Amino acid sequence: MNPTKYALVTGASRGIGRAIALKLSTEGYKIIINYASNTAAAEKTLSDIKALGGSAELLQFDVSDSKATLEALQTWKSKHPEEYISVLVNNAGIRKDNLMMWMPQEDWRDVLSVSLDGFFHVTQALLKDMLVKKWGRIVNIVSLSGIKGMPGQANYSAAKGGLVAATKALAQEVAKKRVTVNAVAPGFIKTDMTADLNEAELKSLIPAGRFGEPNEVAELVAFLVSDSAAYITGEVISINGGIYT
Repeated sequence: MNPTKYALVTGASRGIGRAIALKLSTEGYKIIINYASNTAAAEKTLSDIKALGGSAELLQFDVSDSKATLEALQTWKSKHPEEYISVLVNNAGIRKDNLMMWMPQEDWRDVLSVSLDGFFHVTQALLKDMLVKKWGRIVNIVSLSGIKGMPGQANYSAAKGGLVAATKALAQEVAKKRVTVNAVAPGFIKTDMTADLNEAELKSLIPAGRFGEPNEVAELVAFLVSDSAAYITGEVISINGGIYT
């Protein structure tokens, strides 16, 4: 009997995170659906995974809160003493756009805390087991903003740009233990996070002529966590319809 394979997706209640959770559930993973506050949306993701014949569980904690993160993951481990989380998708992120001259200090801190501190808190808590077991996959969801930089998003660009650099550094630390670390950088994807953007105007800037779909990002993530991607690590792969190459 094959052991259960666990994948933790942070911010999995909606958007890209939800799509990734659904996709990985069809690849044989039991999904740990992390969410901060939207219980209804998380439960919808859970029910949709079960409808697909998959298996999942909810794990609520705020990735920016180191104490809450550690407690939640330690509780999970105590309930699964013989198992470990072999796949981690650091997807949780928030936007609080503003020109820097008008940006409240808390908006700077909050955005960096979720993406960068969240990455550190969750990854550090799970990394030892991956190294001991000599197999793991870490995929960080970054952004076009973290590569190109976007006006009005100094905080978001800094957070995602920092995560790009962290991806490359960590990949070199853990490669010999068969743990890969990659980043996926979506452009404009149809989610709640981009609902306030002018799609009609922005898609004229995209060579593909459209916003992407969350499931398209999920397909890329599914490949990166597969055995077929074992020799890919430290990479940042853009999925943006050609807007920035």
